[in-house]
This record gives sequence, C-alpha cells and structure tokens, in this order.
Amino acid sequence: MSEKYTYAVARIRALELALFSNSTIDQLIACGSYEQCLQFLEEKGWGDNETSGNAEAILTREEEKTWKIVEELKVGMEHFDVLSYSKLFHNLKAAIKAVCTEDMNRHVFYDDVSISGEEMLEIVRTKDFQSLPENMRQAAEEAYDTLLHTGDGQLCDVIIDRAALDAIYDAGKKAKAEIIRDYAESTVAVADIKIAVRSQKTAKSMDFMKRAMAECDSIDTDRLAKAALGGMDAIREYLLGTSYAEGAEALLESPSAFERWCDNRIIQTISPQKYNAFTIGPIIAYVLARQNEIKTVRIILSGKLNDLPEDSIRERVREMYV
Repeated sequence: MSEKYTYAVARIRALELALFSNSTIDQLIACGSYEQCLQFLEEKGWGDNETSGNAEAILTREEEKTWKIVEELKVGMEHFDVLSYSKLFHNLKAAIKAVCTEDMNRHVFYDDVSISGEEMLEIVRTKDFQSLPENMRQAAEEAYDTLLHTGDGQLCDVIIDRAALDAIYDAGKKAKAEIIRDYAESTVAVADIKIAVRSQKTAKSMDFMKRAMAECDSIDTDRLAKAALGGMDAIREYLLGTSYAEGAEALLESPSAFERWCDNRIIQTISPQKYNAFTIGPIIAYVLARQNEIKTVRIILSGKLNDLPEDSIRERVREMYV
C-alpha cells in the first residue's frame, strides 16, 4: 500500500460510517414536514450553530466540511480539479451572459472554485480570455462573440457545456487514478445520452447534437444522434446494445427515473472504491459520495417544501454510496 495514502484512506473509511445509507434517506423522506426534515438533518450533525433552520446554509456548510477534510488529508488538491470543472465552466457561462445582457442580478456564481464569480466577471468584461485555463479560452471567446452578436443564449450554453465535457474527458485520459478515468467516461457518456433524449423531445437537428455531444469511448455519438432523430424507442434500442442498458429501462419508466439513473450511474462507477485501499480512489469516491448525498437531500427538501407526496419524492432520490 502506498504510504502516501495510508492515513488518508484510514480516515476516509471512518468518515464513510457517517454517510447516509438508503435507509437513512428513507427516514428523511418519512419526516412529516419540511421543518422536521431540517431538524432530522441537524440531529445528524449537518450544518452548525450559524446555519440552524436555513436549508441552503446547511447544505453549503456540508460542502465546505467535505473540502476542509480533503485539504486536511494533504493528498494534493490537484487530484480533485476535474470534480470542479462543471462549476468552473458554469461561472464562465454566467459571466458571459451577465456581461452581454448587462444583467448582473440574474446569474448565480460559485466561489468554491479556482476562478470565483467576481474574477470571472472581470475576465469577461475585459475580454482577457488568455488568462483563463487553456481548456476554456477558445470556448470563452466563441461563446462571448456568439451571444454578443446573435443573442442566442442556447448556443452560448452549448459551446461552453461541450467545452466542459471535453475538459473532463481530457482530464480523465491523462489521469493516473483509475477512478478519475472511470468518472470522466461515465460523466461524458451520460451527458451525451441526456443531450440525445432532450434533443429528441425538442426536435433538435443532427448538427445541433453533433455540436453538443462530446466524444468518448463507450458511446458512438453519431449512432446516438441518429437514434435521437428516429425517436425515443430508437434511443432505447441503441442504449440496450451498450453498457448503459439500464438507462433504456429508466427512459421507459419515467423522466424522473431517467434523471435518477443518470446520477446513479456515477455512484455505480465509484462503488468499487469501497474495496480499494491502495490508491487515492477511496478519497475521490468519498467526495463524489458526499456531493451525491447533498444533492439527494436537496431534492428531498425541495419536494417537502412543495408538498409533493412521498412516492413522488422517492422516485427522484438517488442511490447512496454506502
């Protein structure tokens, strides 16, 4: 076992005991009200004295706790960069829209990434795209020019979202850690499948899909896009011949079941790390598990706040890591 990870993995194994299991999630769903859900979370140690009764503050604090633990482990934060790409590229997208529309109040930014919202706004305002990471520069300039000259917000989104997928996949290909390679493959493939499904529902063209989809080894994007043009049954038929056959079954069940499968696929990808004590894999898996846990709690709280029945909430909840 690599001495570098001995202490870190041992600590992660201890922390995994506090992760919510599927039965804990069932208890949360069974709470009679939104307020009781918050009380349940606080009794489980979520949040702190400053966040009591404030759902968003509680969830934010839990994310902060996760990254604080990772920093304390001193295993090298660069291993986790790929996990923040979606937030980083979101900041780019929000900054471009804010600057081009001159509406600074509509857009939400993440500050727990390498380029905060305020920094990204300044980069876009001054068109200093060369100061961005190399994998963002071209997309930033193209998206900015596109939105400024055409006003096409959707095309702006497509350009940046595709660049984010390409960045994730490239990071996966270069990674030494197997979990990052697997994470990148699943993330891009599932994103491509989502694009196909949404494009089929909104009658998007082949050109649109080819521009939006990112290449990956486990999905033939040409065949997937052609399937989308043929209808939902054609998408399901294509998926049945791939390692994403469960996605076809989820599509047949309901839109909520499909969205749930998309997230569950990532958890299934990282689950083997439970039995791996020799690499950084369990630490990365723990971070992904925590992110999934927080997302699931957010879904449940939203359902309770909107008075959705338990069955409807249950259909949306994600599979837990433990």
